[in-house]
Amino acid sequence: MAIQQRDPRGGGGSRDARTNRRIKAREVRVVGPDAEQLGVLPIEQALARAQELGMDLVEVSPTAKPPVCKIMDYGKFKYLEKKKQNEAKKKQVVVQLKEVKLRPRTEEHDYATKLKKVREFLHEANKARITVMFRGREMSHKELGHKVLQKIIEELRDVAVIEAAPRIEGRQMFMILAPNPRMLQAQRDRAKAAAASAPPAGASVPAGASVPAGASVPVASAAPQPPEAGPAAPAPVSTPAPPSADPVVPR
Repeated sequence: MAIQQRDPRGGGGSRDARTNRRIKAREVRVVGPDAEQLGVLPIEQALARAQELGMDLVEVSPTAKPPVCKIMDYGKFKYLEKKKQNEAKKKQVVVQLKEVKLRPRTEEHDYATKLKKVREFLHEANKARITVMFRGREMSHKELGHKVLQKIIEELRDVAVIEAAPRIEGRQMFMILAPNPRMLQAQRDRAKAAAASAPPAGASVPAGASVPAGASVPVASAAPQPPEAGPAAPAPVSTPAPPSADPVVPR
């Protein structure tokens, strides 16, 4: 199998290792595909060894003296690396900053609705920016905006911590709240407890046992019942025989 010639850019960016004919050193320390030490070899001999195995010669430590190269399937190696990166991205928790806007004299109903939204953001492990907008002469009463933000802090003390204290920028006063770590930990503990107490698939739940919210309960199939019998046939009614006449006795 001929050694493949790689793209000069490394096939995916300048951070890729040099491979095969792109390796510039005259001698390299070669590591085999099973991590065995093959010693220091001239580059042509190392390339020939990789060609015999149908693999690539990859420079893994270019700063060493001499550079260290490993014989491997470079395409498979890059595929596994990309797969690991994708799995790591899936496990990452992306925190978003969501904003709620208020006025210094927001009505109580609107205030309750927006406060509920902020609580939902925090329960979703997101951050919340609460902004109080001033108009016209309201700028002369900044204490009203500060009072609104302070009220929100008091009402969300159980689920939020202050990440950025209230401050003014232009005609806006805002603050940033982050989820309370204790609240997030309590959520994770409840989720683990619910998963541990959920019955395994196919298991029946004893009568009277409590089932966690959201857990599915298997329903046992009822035993087949025999078909219902039709109406019973009426019993035969015996008709009494007519009385027999007395035999006539001749005189």
